[in-house]
Amino acid sequence: MLYNWPQERARGFRSPFESPESLKIPMVSPDSLRQAMANFPTGVAVISSLEQDGSVHGMTANSFTSISLDPPLVLVCIGHQRQTYGNVRRLGRFGINLLSEQQRDIAEYYALDAHARTGDVHVPWELSQKGSPRIQGALAFLDCRVVAQHDHGDHAIFVAQVQETATEAGQPLLFYDRHLLDMVWS
Repeated sequence: MLYNWPQERARGFRSPFESPESLKIPMVSPDSLRQAMANFPTGVAVISSLEQDGSVHGMTANSFTSISLDPPLVLVCIGHQRQTYGNVRRLGRFGINLLSEQQRDIAEYYALDAHARTGDVHVPWELSQKGSPRIQGALAFLDCRVVAQHDHGDHAIFVAQVQETATEAGQPLLFYDRHLLDMVWS
């Protein structure tokens, strides 16, 4: 059904594209959104970047998606308060490491704030040809160059062109209902 919005507006209807403020729609709380989104299973990735001293930094993420095949574009969402945010802004590039079910300990380690990371987690890093950190054994690796940044709320959406990929066999590590899942595939 097509609407003639000027006529509909004159009759009291509002466009679905108007802002929530103009429609007086109550906003959902962060907790209720988190609870709703917990019902959407996602793969688990480590976004990798380099610190100013050249050391590797990682951040576990599930807010990553493919945008376009031609040109090859992806996006990641990174909180402004995260160390990764500063690294990606400074360098204009990052790696995406899609983890296998055998890499649960790596996901848990990089889910912690950098200052809280303790323990004996071995992460086999190597640098890609373009210079982004890559986790050996990850199901897939994408070396990305930032082409756009959009700041919304407390996060930045980085749109990046994929410049290098690598894949390996295995099963994915999944995140569902705020838990990492080891999948049994038949």
